[in-house]
Amino acid sequence: MFYREAGDFKTSYSKDNQTFPIKIDRVGYYLVLLVAFLVVPFMLNDYWVNAIFLPFLIYSIAAIGLNILVGYCGQVSLGTGGFMAVGAYACYKLMTTFPDINIFFHVIIAGGITGLVCVVFGLPSLRIKGFYLAVATLAAQFFLVWLFNRVPWFYNYSASGQINAPERTVFGIEVTGANTEAWATYLFCLVFVVASAWIARNLTRGMTGRKWMAIRDMDIAAEIIGVNPLKAKISAFAVSGFFVGISGALFFAVYLGAVEVGEAFGITKSFLVLFMIIIGGLGSIFGSFAGAAFLVLLPVVLKVVGVDMLGWPTDMVAHLQLVIVGGLIILFLILEPHGLAQLWRVTKQKLRLWPFPH
Repeated sequence: MFYREAGDFKTSYSKDNQTFPIKIDRVGYYLVLLVAFLVVPFMLNDYWVNAIFLPFLIYSIAAIGLNILVGYCGQVSLGTGGFMAVGAYACYKLMTTFPDINIFFHVIIAGGITGLVCVVFGLPSLRIKGFYLAVATLAAQFFLVWLFNRVPWFYNYSASGQINAPERTVFGIEVTGANTEAWATYLFCLVFVVASAWIARNLTRGMTGRKWMAIRDMDIAAEIIGVNPLKAKISAFAVSGFFVGISGALFFAVYLGAVEVGEAFGITKSFLVLFMIIIGGLGSIFGSFAGAAFLVLLPVVLKVVGVDMLGWPTDMVAHLQLVIVGGLIILFLILEPHGLAQLWRVTKQKLRLWPFPH
């Protein structure tokens, strides 16, 4: 009654294989896009953009990138923060070296540079996996942060060691700098989010995604049936690094405007994005969005309820947030390893069978 594909006939293989084969899913998807592009920008203010929307959009891209590597290809990575720093510093150098080029291309090129760096640090995955690969990517995290701190060329020999985003415009509208409009920065990031989700969704549903999942499930069996583990793993690191680099560039240029690598892209950032895909759901594009939304909204909700309404101390609310996140991670790993995405799939399945769910 609420969620049916009855009467939604498919007359070709392409229609049967489309991303949203059920009509109500397609309608909902386009409705969400219309609201996001045509309604939300007129309802925004600086607080909503800086506290919720920009972090959610940027972390969603990072979560998609990490989910491709960990959730779809099964390669554990703890270096997300370092790779985001690569995207941020690459974007900064491009913005200052080529000021006449549109920032849109700077962000994309920064993602490509991060993809190449991610491939270099992903080469050990051809020989090691599991815990040992996690340690190797963790070493990449510390090395990249150390590199950006110790080599003055990366921050243009600034005395403070910080990098500051110059003012840049898109179609004459400022998207970086001190005089940006809330709706402009929101739409700029939203374009990258929609494009990233569309590319990732199609990659994971195609031959490339099947190879990644074959390597994830059993790499030896995948190699026996013809999957090249070298190409599969390296392509996963490259695509993951591309998305993570874009998120790092947006995090620096559009969201913060000025960063210091140790504070903005430390190991805490790597764990935060990893927690997003664990809670949201490994191997799910929707799970990347769900996890990002949950961990972005959680501190805002706790502040409103705990600090503003109940009068709790701020440090107590901060510690409570860590307890909640840690408890949820343990809960999901034990009871529902596929996270919020699986709960959403189960809900939709029950709606399809209503009023006889089982």
